[in-house]
Amino acid sequence: MTANHELQFTPEGKLKHFLSIEGLSKSLLTEILDTAESFASVSDQQVKKFPLLRGKTIINLFFENSTRTRTTFDLAATRLSADVLNMDISTSATSKGETLLDTIRNLEAMHVDMFVVRHSISGAAHFIARHVAPYISVINAGDGNHAHPTQAMLDMFTIRRVKQDFSQLRVAIVGDILHSRVARSQIQALNTLGVPEIHVIAPKTLLPAKVETLGVKVFNDMEKGIQEADVVIMLRLQKERMTGAFLPTESEYYKCYGLTQDKLKSAKPDAIVMHPGPINRGVEIASSVADGMSSVILKQVSYGIAVRMAIMSMTMQAAGTQ
Repeated sequence: MTANHELQFTPEGKLKHFLSIEGLSKSLLTEILDTAESFASVSDQQVKKFPLLRGKTIINLFFENSTRTRTTFDLAATRLSADVLNMDISTSATSKGETLLDTIRNLEAMHVDMFVVRHSISGAAHFIARHVAPYISVINAGDGNHAHPTQAMLDMFTIRRVKQDFSQLRVAIVGDILHSRVARSQIQALNTLGVPEIHVIAPKTLLPAKVETLGVKVFNDMEKGIQEADVVIMLRLQKERMTGAFLPTESEYYKCYGLTQDKLKSAKPDAIVMHPGPINRGVEIASSVADGMSSVILKQVSYGIAVRMAIMSMTMQAAGTQ
């Protein structure tokens, strides 16, 4: 286990920070999913609150915009009865590590208990976790091209709810693998949970070098890649992270890699379609598929609250034992 993996745990082996899927055990991922299951029904209750984090203060520290992710973290913390402060901070003010550390030190002085961090620079959440006070937990809400572990876990929760058994699945991930922190975290989680066959489908320009070493099969032809798939995960084109000519045109991309009803016929009849959002309709996916019977995209959003409640409660409880 590397220093970055050890950083996530207390000396007693409890999950204190949630920074990356890499290095986490199958039993721990299963514990997160089981804990989320216990929170999943709260949305149907008249009073949607648990008192687990009453008196705790959580700061959503977003150096990069994401309305959906921040909103679900906000709701998750509120349903656990925590006090929540949302902060949107310009990346221009945090271009140096020292400036980021100054920001953290000032917020620590306000006696907060958790930082939920989203940052455009890979490793930012790890940097903060290494420098915060011992009683503070850090959750990575997405860092650069590196990781988005809570998104991966809500995707795993969605798959388990519909398909039950990971050990029998073929999962296809389609799109901008190169720039996607979600795809990296998904692949790590799927492998850890025992999915026997993971396909990644993309043009060569949108595949990382040596992507096969992640434990996936690589396809450039979409219909071959999603053939007999149980789960098809579409990824957003990360145009804000592209610095060169990765694609000819969006219409050409849609023609080859956009998920249409016709292409979906290559997957199993009961295949589910997922997308971490936001969706670019007519670029990555047809509206008829995004809104169709196979789509569980809105379920992903809903389940995201329960999963983030689970991770927040587990890490905060671990921090409280130190």
